[in-house]
Amino acid sequence: MKEITPFTEEDQDDLYEHYSFSADSGQEPLRVDKFLMNRIENATRNKIQLAAKEGCIFANNLAVKSNYKVKGGDIIKVMLAHPPHEHLLVGEKMSLDIVYEDDDLLVVDKPAGIVVHPGHGNYSGTLINGLIYHLENLPKNSNGRPGLVHRIDKDTSGLLVVAKTEEAMTHLAKQFHDKTSERKYLALVWGEPKEPEGTVEGNLSRDPKNRLLMKVFPEGDAGRSAVTHYKIEERFGYITLVSCQLETGRTHQIRAHMKYLGHTLFNDERYGGDKILKGTTFTKYKQFVDNCFKILPRQALHAHTLGFVHPRTGKMMRFTSELPADIKACIEKWRQYAQHQTM
Repeated sequence: MKEITPFTEEDQDDLYEHYSFSADSGQEPLRVDKFLMNRIENATRNKIQLAAKEGCIFANNLAVKSNYKVKGGDIIKVMLAHPPHEHLLVGEKMSLDIVYEDDDLLVVDKPAGIVVHPGHGNYSGTLINGLIYHLENLPKNSNGRPGLVHRIDKDTSGLLVVAKTEEAMTHLAKQFHDKTSERKYLALVWGEPKEPEGTVEGNLSRDPKNRLLMKVFPEGDAGRSAVTHYKIEERFGYITLVSCQLETGRTHQIRAHMKYLGHTLFNDERYGGDKILKGTTFTKYKQFVDNCFKILPRQALHAHTLGFVHPRTGKMMRFTSELPADIKACIEKWRQYAQHQTM
């Protein structure tokens, strides 16, 4: 087992799956550090206990301490802040929806369901694998990821800019760091924000009880500064279409900020939006919501517009991606439902 590097706020936000074990149904209760020592070659108890202290050991997707008792059926994972096979990144042929490309950069419209970069057990079939196949000698960012200036979640759709040269990478990365790039998302959220528009400010850091989630820390020094400006675009009664303008770009920023406001993204399983959070108890309503979940089987979030200054020409470039079919269909169902309720 490799040395454990303690997490700091300067570390990348992602955790990568290094080991995963399923406890047999007949497993007698056993401390997780002993359980892992029996299964990981060259692992020492001190290393495993340090990993647990840093929130890197999970039982059924919840971070646990080293004295957690493993039971039959438990899924035990070790998640670290660096990928286990960085040197194994290979190109894979895949269809890329490239909306713009020149010698310096390209803009791609990512569909939902595609992971941007390897991690969490996804070491192939990612956007990076497709980009490596499409382009040779992509520059690497500070985390060693070829071409990436920013990223969006697996089940979020929409626009990404990719740098093709070191100069473009540096120039674009500075724009994102200096908050001069433009990024607007469209999201369906549970409930209806009180104000037609507003701003969410609150540091984001990993939830100490579940490091797969990001949590808002409105006061104190925990986490990193995160700012989201939101505006109501259309109301449907129990859910609302909002636009979110990012001032910063933290992991799960919109998902965590909207949950903090009390308006979790529609069908956001990780943050609890895959349950009925607003509405009635009528059976027909529950069936209606379940049908909407089936139409839109992921969080309702789309990277709608992207703007930046071209690193070579100095011209401002803006791109827009239409809402994908699943979000459109879900919106239409809610629109009809809302109209029927007002009759």
